[in-house]
Parts: sequence; structure tokens; C-alpha cells
Amino acid sequence: MSRPSQFSDTREHLLATGEAIILGKGFSAVGLAEILGSAGVPKGSFYHYFRSKEGFGVEMLRRYFLQYDERLLELLAADQGSARDCLLRYFAGWLNRHQCTGDNQSCLAIKLAAEVSDLSEPMREALAEGMGRVIQRLSDCILRGQQEGSLCTRLSAEATAASLYSLWVGSAVLFKVQHSQEPMQQALALTDVMLKQPDGACQH
Repeated sequence: MSRPSQFSDTREHLLATGEAIILGKGFSAVGLAEILGSAGVPKGSFYHYFRSKEGFGVEMLRRYFLQYDERLLELLAADQGSARDCLLRYFAGWLNRHQCTGDNQSCLAIKLAAEVSDLSEPMREALAEGMGRVIQRLSDCILRGQQEGSLCTRLSAEATAASLYSLWVGSAVLFKVQHSQEPMQQALALTDVMLKQPDGACQH
């Protein structure tokens, strides 16, 4: 059993422990007793940091998206290659992770989106904020690609980013329902088409 000493503080330990459990079981199926037992933390300590299980869920999502944003910025950075290559590599990573794990446990956002959006408005707002930030990062990368010449300038960066993210979230859900990688393979092929390379028709 892991202990709080492995983390910078008890709050971080609780969030990390809760995320690991909830990734496997979902939010509603996990009680505080299970999280506290796995973390080796008394109930009083939990309520020192979080007002409720819902509040814990909100902070867990915020932490997840903050860490995700840091990784995404690294993946899409200019020193990692052209914007088009970075975007294709990022989305190929979705497929590769599912090929390796065989499930959705690598993505807390997709795991909880359908479950908690109708149950908790604060958690829904945390999901919307975090997903919106992902779309903005993708949009920024598309704009970089247009400026450097790796992507068609006639693309709407914001609309294309939102469409791509919706495509991949949907394909991940279908992957889980169908137990097939085909939806994600199709998503990758469509992503390659959507991220048009410059040609004569792309010029202003």
C-alpha cells in the first residue's frame, strides 16, 4: 500500500490515489472509505482538504487537466517538429495507448464525461474547462502550422481543433463500446485528411 510520505503532501496523495481507483471503477462506484483505505489516510484529513466527495472530484479533474496540459504543451512544442507532424503524433498516441492498454484507463476525462456530467454541475464545469483548454492548445498548434507552412491556411484553426477533439473523444467511446480499434484507426485516417498540407488551393 502506498503511503503519503511518497508525495509532497497528503492532499496530493489523496488525489493521486483516488484517480487511480476511479479510473478503473468510475466515480459513483467508489466510496470515500475505499479511497481513504487505499491511501492510508483518516477521514478527518480528507475533510481538511475537501468539503465533499464532489469537491474531491472537481479537484481531481483540475489536477488531471493541469498535468495533461503540461504534457500537451511539450508534445506540440515547435522543437518537436512541424505543427502537422506534432498533431498527427499526438493523435496517433491515442491509438497507441489503447492498443497497449486495451481500455480507457489512460484518460480520466473520457472515463468520467458521460458519467458525471448529469450528476454534478461543478464536475461538468471542470470537464468543460479542461477539455476547452485542450482544444485551445490544438488550435494554437494549427495556427503555428499555418504560419510555418505545414498546414493549409484556409483551415479554421478553432473549428478544426474542436472537430478533431470531438472526433477522437467519440472514437474512444466507440472503442470502449465495440472493443475494436477500428473507430480510432478511422479517426487517425480522417485526421490526416483534415490536417491539410499546403497546395495551390490553400493559398489566400
